[in-house]
Amino acid sequence: MIELDGAAGEGGGQILRSALALSMITGQPFRIRDIRANRAKPGLMRQHLVAVQAAAQVSGARVNGAELGSSELSFTPGPVVDGDYHFAIGSAGSCTLVLQTIVPALLFAPQPSTIRITGGTHNMMAPPVQFLQHTYLPLLARMGAEVGLALKRYGFYPAGGGEVLATVRPWRELRQLALMERGAYIGGRADALVAGLAPQVGMRELDCIGEAMEWGREQLHLQRLPAEQGPGNAVLIRLDYEHVTEVCVGFGAKAVRAEAVAQEAIMQAQAYLASDAVADEHLADQLLLPMALAGGGRFTATTVSMHTETNAALISKFLPVDIYFERGERSNLCVVKSTCQPS
Repeated sequence: MIELDGAAGEGGGQILRSALALSMITGQPFRIRDIRANRAKPGLMRQHLVAVQAAAQVSGARVNGAELGSSELSFTPGPVVDGDYHFAIGSAGSCTLVLQTIVPALLFAPQPSTIRITGGTHNMMAPPVQFLQHTYLPLLARMGAEVGLALKRYGFYPAGGGEVLATVRPWRELRQLALMERGAYIGGRADALVAGLAPQVGMRELDCIGEAMEWGREQLHLQRLPAEQGPGNAVLIRLDYEHVTEVCVGFGAKAVRAEAVAQEAIMQAQAYLASDAVADEHLADQLLLPMALAGGGRFTATTVSMHTETNAALISKFLPVDIYFERGERSNLCVVKSTCQPS
């Protein structure tokens, strides 16, 4: 039984999600205490509980402590089983974070699986669906993993009600990946998502982005979603390169001006453009686990956050892996070395 401290490092939900994924893949049980101890509302929130329940269903696990607000949990997995799964978060809790938990495990199932999740698709505390579609999953594909993701319905905070559908094929060939350069710049675009709000909100956001990024109208896109999928608003800036796509996001909220929402995404985009690194702070978190499972890899990152360092330490508790970071002026090197080849 692997003992985990949920207050270690940045002390958030990533510790639990990565532990669940690695436990299912390796078959090693774990016990975690002080879950999300460093958050304003510690313990299992709705989306974390659904992640635990989903992992238990996928692996036939024995679980103790799976209830809202719980600060301790033990998880003993069985074999990962393919299937057609449906999980309902029942709030605006993030669908993408639940996917982050169970997709890696289902890559090691005997047959293909489908995962349908209802909840939040655009939540300021989680990556939006477009990050997975355009940034993360294409890189997994280069590592040999076949995962498809469709956004069926948008779900904004606080109502939720979104829906995503993922398809996962078994990972037949584990390929290591080196992401040291972005490659040639292909182009950029911005999308303003507006549901149940005046379209002028999105137009103001796009005007700000066009001016800051020096983009023409052909790069600025207003997406007016059905009113029943709102109220909600988000703006996405996408930067396409030969080897990677960066997705920057700003989330609308009550009493927050459209210009402030746009500025959040603009600041992220400008920070990325000022760096030579391939992966932003969030992608750096996501790449560590699949690279460890594939036997190694390396990439450059704009930032090595405490979130990333915490995830690296957690992975090393389940896999014989060495993850280290070398910090530089315009980028940071992240290296994963592992002898683990799950079957």
